[in-house]
Amino acid sequence: MVKKGEIYVKEAVIRTMTKDGIDYICITDIARQKNAVEPKDVVKNWMRQKNTLEYLGLWEKLNNPNFKGVEFNPLLSEAGSNSFTMSPSRCVE
Repeated sequence: MVKKGEIYVKEAVIRTMTKDGIDYICITDIARQKNAVEPKDVVKNWMRQKNTLEYLGLWEKLNNPNFKGVEFNPLLSEAGSNSFTMSPSRCVE
């Protein structure tokens, strides 16, 4: 069962969702506070930072038994360079 809701942070509405007892928040809603026209650009810039990818890799290692760390490592070596790009769909692949 999926339960949807909202929280309010400094008068901004952030959508939430609970699925299988796990709470999620919409990072696009948070990014919209920095760039209302193109929040995806804020998310993409956040995802290309090395420390963000290290966090996501650790989370996957701890929570995803199918995570292939060997395939993830090349992303970490590229992260942070000017030519490196990352998106949610690429991270899932």
